[in-house]
Amino acid sequence: MTAAQEFIANEVKSNPVVLFMKGTPDFPQCGFSGQVVQILDYLGLEYKGVNVLADADLRQGIKDFSNWPTIPQLYVKGEFVGGCDIVREMFQAGELQQYLTEQGVPVRGAAEA
Repeated sequence: MTAAQEFIANEVKSNPVVLFMKGTPDFPQCGFSGQVVQILDYLGLEYKGVNVLADADLRQGIKDFSNWPTIPQLYVKGEFVGGCDIVREMFQAGELQQYLTEQGVPVRGAAEA
């Protein structure tokens, strides 16, 4: 396991919700990362954003770690949830809110969904 993958594994284990993204939650640097940030913020989630642009090894490492070719990547309780399209589709169907609630992650407005 590379140093980048060890870092990723540690982040995923030690934070209930982690978004590996281009940029930061306050300043997303790609549209797909921005969409996922908007969804997570709308749901009132506390999450950790990890900027993969800060480190080329990290950027490749997350793709190898998840065996998923694109960024952003959302992890909940150590499980890879998906990228932008999957997160958006789950959110629109109400499945993301349900999944987060089942994982014990508080979601704003989940009861109204």
